[in-house]
Amino acid sequence: MTPQMTEIMEPEVTVIEPGEQVGMAPSDAVILFDGSSGIIELEWEDNRGNPTKWILQDGALVCVKGSGAIRTKRKFNDFQLHIEWRAPAEVSGEGQGRGNSGVYLQGLYEVQVLDSYNNKTYRNGQAGSLYKQYAPLVNACRK
Repeated sequence: MTPQMTEIMEPEVTVIEPGEQVGMAPSDAVILFDGSSGIIELEWEDNRGNPTKWILQDGALVCVKGSGAIRTKRKFNDFQLHIEWRAPAEVSGEGQGRGNSGVYLQGLYEVQVLDSYNNKTYRNGQAGSLYKQYAPLVNACRK
């Protein structure tokens, strides 16, 4: 056996351009939220397919009490996801009662969003876990 027998040459790997600056999305990214209200109407809907009642507040997408969950209008099959979120500035509550939310992947798995900084709760319910499936490798929340 020669080394060439184990080398895959086609199809060639797709080339993408990185973001112009650190923290900017690469050229093939689908931006679902950019801090503007226009993209909320363009990309998001409630679970019944109606316009979302969530609002833009200080550059963040904020749930209006009683408005329920939202989802993207587009369907995604194979993807790499980058999520950023803010925990409440005023710390209140403990365990799962402290800034608890989540991002569902394809309607099946939930990436836990929770203020886990100095907050005792079950391992597979910490921020970044696949909720009650897999614990995160680290507690990446900060003060």
